[in-house]
Amino acid sequence: MTDADLPHSPERFCLWREVQDTRTRTRLGGAFYLIAWLLCWLFSAAPLQHLGAGLAGSAFFGLMLAARLLHHPPAAGTEAELQRWLDRHWGVILMSSIGWGLAHAWVLLTAGFQPASLIATLATVAFSTAMAFNFAMRRRRAALAIFLLYLPGLATLALGDDSTRAELVTLVFYLSYLILVMNRTHHEYGTMLALELQLLEQRQRLDTLSRTDGLTQLGNRYQFNNLFPAMCANAQRHGSELSLLLMDIDFFKRINDEHGHSMGDACLRAFGERMRAFFRRDSDALLRLGGEEFGVLMPDTSLEQARQLAEQFREDLANQGFQLGGQHLPVTASLGLGCFHERDGGSAEAFFKRVDDALYRAKALGRDRLELAEG
Repeated sequence: MTDADLPHSPERFCLWREVQDTRTRTRLGGAFYLIAWLLCWLFSAAPLQHLGAGLAGSAFFGLMLAARLLHHPPAAGTEAELQRWLDRHWGVILMSSIGWGLAHAWVLLTAGFQPASLIATLATVAFSTAMAFNFAMRRRRAALAIFLLYLPGLATLALGDDSTRAELVTLVFYLSYLILVMNRTHHEYGTMLALELQLLEQRQRLDTLSRTDGLTQLGNRYQFNNLFPAMCANAQRHGSELSLLLMDIDFFKRINDEHGHSMGDACLRAFGERMRAFFRRDSDALLRLGGEEFGVLMPDTSLEQARQLAEQFREDLANQGFQLGGQHLPVTASLGLGCFHERDGGSAEAFFKRVDDALYRAKALGRDRLELAEG
């Protein structure tokens, strides 16, 4: 997955990352619950005498394993969908935890399982340790899962004779250690997530800068070269309309020569602002293609609709010019306009050439005019 595919809002990104981490960290966990139960059963005093309990436990932990593996996260979910997936997946985790806690207590209470009691206790320690280190992103839920793993066994040991006291005290002390570790891991995960989010935001800012003209804050030629073929392909695939407007500021070199390059830069910035005032739809792509040449990509816009907008822009520019540096600067522009057509054969290059030719005709015919692309 590229940075462009990642969720952009901080809240959704944090949920998305938590979903990915939870999914990755639970894949193997379910298998170990099943393996631990099979070991307890097979190393009991008489496995065949406990066939029903053995098969029931195996079926339960096998079902929990399948639930973990088959519960796939939403491909591109909303915050509500991601949160719903987490809630359901944590339901499976907590069910596995209480299931193992009861299995541990069963092994300790059942005489025939006494040879496997150490296996069950070690497995409980291992599962609770994994919970503290791997699932501390949800601290309260992880704490609940640890208690569900621990408490049935602790209660069984507490009700036993003096021979279990040492084991009971040791497990209680280890439980307190796990709670401390879980709190520390929770803070570390939050710090890691904040750093990852900061890095993603920096990458997005750099990507935006690489696609933005620094002077006018419009899209640059790099963005046009990436966007234009994709929009042409989309228009052809869906049979929709796509209009392209190319514009050149007339006699821009004269502005630089007579007023200086700082005035020329101010003129380019003002031209970009005027474009934003006329081409205001979110779907329109406003671009500076280089020098004094500009472009507007207008999806789902007919040639006539685009022509009216372009003419209004040209007339306003010719009538109003710009007020820059306390003086009036008369400015006009030559425009070429076309709509993606079947005669282009799906070629973005052919479409661009038709519109570019129209722009050059506008210049050749006296400038300050709009010419439509042939075809």
